[in-house]
Amino acid sequence: MRARDLVILIGVILIVAMLIFPLPSPMIDVLIIVNISLSLLIILVAMNMREPLDFSIFPTILLLATLFRVGLSVSTTRAILSRAEAGSVIDTFGSFVVGSNALVGFVIFLILVVIQFIVIVKGAERVSEVGARFTLDAMPGKQMSIDADLNAGLITEQEAKQRREKIEEEADFYGSMDGASKFVKGDAIANIVIVLVNIIVGFIIGMMQHGMSFAEAANTYTLLTVGDGLVTQIPALLIATATGIVVTRAASDGSLGHDISEQVLAYPKLLYIASGTIFLLGVLTPIANIVTFPIAVFLGIGGWMLSRNQAVTSTEESPADEEAETEDFKSPDNVTQLLMIDPIEFEFGYGLIPIADANQGGDLLDRVVMIRRQLALELGIIVPVIRIRDNIQLQPNEYVINIRGQEVSRGELLLDHYMAMSPGAEEETVTGIETFEPAFGLPALWVDEAEKDQAEIAGYTVVDPPSVVSTHLTETIKRHAHELLGREETKQLVDHVKETYPALVEEVTPNPLNLGDIQKVLRTLLKEKISIRNLPVIFEGLADYGPMVKDPKLIAEYVRQMLSRQITNAFVPNSGPLYVVTLGGTAEKKIADALQQTEHGTFLSLPPDDAGQVIETIGREAEKLADFGQAPVILCSPAVRLHVRQLIERQFPHMPVLSYNELEPEVEIQSVGVVNVA
Repeated sequence: MRARDLVILIGVILIVAMLIFPLPSPMIDVLIIVNISLSLLIILVAMNMREPLDFSIFPTILLLATLFRVGLSVSTTRAILSRAEAGSVIDTFGSFVVGSNALVGFVIFLILVVIQFIVIVKGAERVSEVGARFTLDAMPGKQMSIDADLNAGLITEQEAKQRREKIEEEADFYGSMDGASKFVKGDAIANIVIVLVNIIVGFIIGMMQHGMSFAEAANTYTLLTVGDGLVTQIPALLIATATGIVVTRAASDGSLGHDISEQVLAYPKLLYIASGTIFLLGVLTPIANIVTFPIAVFLGIGGWMLSRNQAVTSTEESPADEEAETEDFKSPDNVTQLLMIDPIEFEFGYGLIPIADANQGGDLLDRVVMIRRQLALELGIIVPVIRIRDNIQLQPNEYVINIRGQEVSRGELLLDHYMAMSPGAEEETVTGIETFEPAFGLPALWVDEAEKDQAEIAGYTVVDPPSVVSTHLTETIKRHAHELLGREETKQLVDHVKETYPALVEEVTPNPLNLGDIQKVLRTLLKEKISIRNLPVIFEGLADYGPMVKDPKLIAEYVRQMLSRQITNAFVPNSGPLYVVTLGGTAEKKIADALQQTEHGTFLSLPPDDAGQVIETIGREAEKLADFGQAPVILCSPAVRLHVRQLIERQFPHMPVLSYNELEPEVEIQSVGVVNVA
């Protein structure tokens, strides 16, 4: 424990001791001065903070200061009632400050109590309550604003995290202030009770125990009580004022004094009006001119000086601003920023602005948030921030999706229409503008509002334009997910696994596999739409086969076999068998014989005629499978699976190729076609 923390703990313990043990008068004097100093320090800090969170510890300090003041009041009350004196500080306040007039002192004390209790404390309590309520009500909107800025690329993940933490801290702070303001209110009530007890009980003790006369007892205990009340009430008033400043303080770039001088004196002409009003007040009323004229002259001179300073400042700032813009344009950093490429960009023509503009009812930003969450669950990667911007070079209803600065897909929307996708049998009663669904290339129609119901009755799948573009964006990111996984993203995933499985990660990296090898394995899986969310199992495979196999693609094959249950659940329907096209013995033998082993790995060197025959047969058999309404799947032995995938990748990029070891034993497999090579 540091010395600073130890001092705070000891201080709290001493405050508790003040409630139990009587203190000598010199110590009471010291503690009273400490109390006044502490209160003065608190109000000065409150005046110089820029925003409430700069003084986030204030609710706790308010509680400790109140406890300290209550303990001090108990000690002074004990001294007044038992010894008829409580130190030189209280005696000075009771005699010098109020002129030894107990009645005047009592009236001053009551005025201070009224100011604190009714004016300051009541207002601060209300502001704290309203501030806490408004802060909590505004939290969802602020969170959505942060998500929108994050998806638009205006802020980074780290900045979004910091802004979310700040919102949570603000909510906690205003909630704490709502309760802490009750301490100040209770303290004011307690001071009134303590003063009444000291006067009444002190009067009785003075006459019965100390043998004082009525007048002597009344004068002695009233002056001591009033002095004690003033000594306690002044720090309490300072802290109550600090409470009001904290809860009414808005975020600013300067202190309270700076903001007052900048904002109150921002209009010099108003000082002229105030000066003229005070001057007329001295001329037209019996108020002495010696009082009003100096103030009027002071306000007039102040207005003239402020007007002159503003004119000089505006003249100086204009050339400075132009020079700063010129220097910024010449700066190398300005050119460097042009080299930045966003991982994912969504550009659209001006006609599609309504789908992205929240003020026009667009919810694209909210959909992007859900897309990133969905892909994190499905693929196991954190999709980078999607930069959304309009592009006047595109057609009004056109949009483009870029990955790493290069266009990978585009589409066109009609905002006042709906996309209706055919169920298979065309319905002549449904008319519209012919098009293709951009994500899967299915034939579709753009239908207007009047045709929408008819299309739904005819069995068409009808979706609105935002849903079309959301589906297209989701599928595009899935197809190119492996391109988005760089070494930096891989490092984040490795660190994430290391938090829970440190021993497993240490066994894999940096030996036998470095970060680049792990990236290649994960990208190989993502390229065939295999989720990498189950990283612990993947790292188990890396730990098992990494020391023996140097080819990352071959390591990925072993990892796929360890993910057999996941692959089975992804490709096998819940009910019914898995319909596949199997690779015949002759085809597998041709492919196996054509494998060439080099120091950089194994590659397929199949003659063009044989390769063309395999691809043609696979396409023909896949069409038969599609005619039965089944998604085509190729099934082959583990030894050639990777090479079959590479062979058909250009012609059938989305066709799954599975091996027998990647399916669970209980899966029912029905072969509807065999691929053989003559």
